[in-house]
Amino acid sequence: MENGKDILILGIESSCDETAASVVKNGRVILSNCIASQADFHEEYGGVVPELASRMHVDAVYPTVQKALSDAGVALSDIDAVAVTYGPGLVGALLVGLSCAKGLCEVSGKPLVGVNHLKGHIAANYLCFEELEPPFLCLCVSGGNSMIVRVDDYTDMTVLGRTRDDAAGEAIDKIARVIGLGYPGGPKMDKAGQGGDTSRYVFSKTHMGDTLDFSFSGLKTSALNLINGLRQKGEEIDIKDFTASYQHAIAEALLKNTMTAVEQTGIKKLCLAGGVSANSFLRAAFDKEAKKKGIKLYYPALQYCTDNAAMIASCGYYEFMNGKRDTLDLNAYPSLQM
Repeated sequence: MENGKDILILGIESSCDETAASVVKNGRVILSNCIASQADFHEEYGGVVPELASRMHVDAVYPTVQKALSDAGVALSDIDAVAVTYGPGLVGALLVGLSCAKGLCEVSGKPLVGVNHLKGHIAANYLCFEELEPPFLCLCVSGGNSMIVRVDDYTDMTVLGRTRDDAAGEAIDKIARVIGLGYPGGPKMDKAGQGGDTSRYVFSKTHMGDTLDFSFSGLKTSALNLINGLRQKGEEIDIKDFTASYQHAIAEALLKNTMTAVEQTGIKKLCLAGGVSANSFLRAAFDKEAKKKGIKLYYPALQYCTDNAAMIASCGYYEFMNGKRDTLDLNAYPSLQM
């Protein structure tokens, strides 16, 4: 809120296979949240096809923005700024959202605010917990990233540890495909593992010395070797126990380093963010440890863990209030870091 005036941010997200637009008031109150999903389309290919995703974004982006404004009961002239994801993500997909945002800013004279997609995931927690304020730690886990972030202020963040190779979400998706669960691997593996024995299958883990960094390539390779070994012997894989054990192993690896970060920083307020934060095995592991150690734990409602524009609008609000303005030559950065 600026001088008693509500600030409305239009958020646009198109980093992967969700075309999304949202209007958020004062960084916390969702007035609309619209998503045109491509998941069913890409499922038949076993994963996102970048070129097709870009084409579908072109068809969907402007109607989705129109619906977001309509659902919020506002016009473009009522918006204070347009926030848009400019990375990381698929370059073609990012460019569609960026082009739409630039066009809206050009015709309306509204400021453009580029948003880091990863910071957007962290901001999803602000939408669900009005009392949440920095400083806190955040474990941000998705298909492309796994990192521990110290959030000192709404726009001031430091990465304490990140994956050296595969992200946790990628490790889940790959094994989900190998055992025939298909795409999207995350939710399908989560469902398959419900009620399974988390200790039946054992996977090797890679420890990155005294750092807070992660490595999931070794765990993934261990799972592949176990699968291949069983198949060569003609033995059946118990999908329920296997997926439960695998997800438990990933959750434990994430938990170990995150709890070390809590001990090192002394910050006992912790958030989860990103698509993998919806995983029930991860949540259960963190719930148990947080309760044991007196840590205040936050994680977004399931619909705000996956890609959405409300989180981009929320993050954009804090960037906007901090004075961030981008010019219309803002480019897409598919490998953008925190």
